[in-house]
Amino acid sequence: MLKNLEILSIKEGDITAFFNTLLHSPYNLIMFIVDITIVVFIAVKFFQFVKGTRALQLLKGILFLIAATMISSLLNLRVLNFILTSFMTYGVILLIVMFQPELRRALEQLGSNKINKFFGIEQDIATKVKENIYKITIAAMELSNTKTGALIVIERDIKLKDIIDTGVLIGAEISPQLLVNIFQPNTPLHDGAVIISESKIMAAACMLPLAGDKNISKKLGTRHRSAIGISKESDSIVIVVSEETGKISVAKNGTLIADVKEEALKQILIKNLVPKIEERKKFKLTRKK
Repeated sequence: MLKNLEILSIKEGDITAFFNTLLHSPYNLIMFIVDITIVVFIAVKFFQFVKGTRALQLLKGILFLIAATMISSLLNLRVLNFILTSFMTYGVILLIVMFQPELRRALEQLGSNKINKFFGIEQDIATKVKENIYKITIAAMELSNTKTGALIVIERDIKLKDIIDTGVLIGAEISPQLLVNIFQPNTPLHDGAVIISESKIMAAACMLPLAGDKNISKKLGTRHRSAIGISKESDSIVIVVSEETGKISVAKNGTLIADVKEEALKQILIKNLVPKIEERKKFKLTRKK
């Protein structure tokens, strides 16, 4: 026990000397802060990366063993310390064998999108928006071909939280299959609008305000009036698919553009959704065969 106290005293002296060095050397202090910042950043990102996976449970177990080993050493629990130290020595090999599939998958992901996200390197915003436009266009054309009524509201600068709260929260990545499936007749979410916000299908079955202008054609149904209504109250872009004709319309600033074809729909969405800096760049989406 006395030996452990002497070791602890020496370590405390080393720590004091280290911090005195930092205080007398601005460069060392700055590098120490940078070092700590990087370590904390990697630790936080690593925790976010393994959160919800088996690796998180493994990490908790390793941290518990390390803590138990240190405590047993300080309390001079020799038998327990010997067992824990031996396990820590050979346990690494055991863990490699047990978690070989996970380790292999992690190595295969080096340089992939998941690792990029781990370090916060997100995909270019304009590219992400263009991909979403492509997916939305595919869904709209599929719904049009089957004459399936649909109402898709794409949020821009003015937030639509009050509208989102009227529906069922989803928070899923945008995909043509999901959009088409939501609007299938006789399904729980088909009646109402889908709200796309922050590059996600945020909610479905949302209620929109109806446009009550007298100069709006009486031939327009509830979906089209709702599209005009929300586009008047916000800067959102709204896509409407008629279940009677299958024709696609786009509502913007209280105005309805009727019978929009595939290429025209892409260009309208690109012009209004892609960041301003990208608008001058030539861009054309082609539908996969």
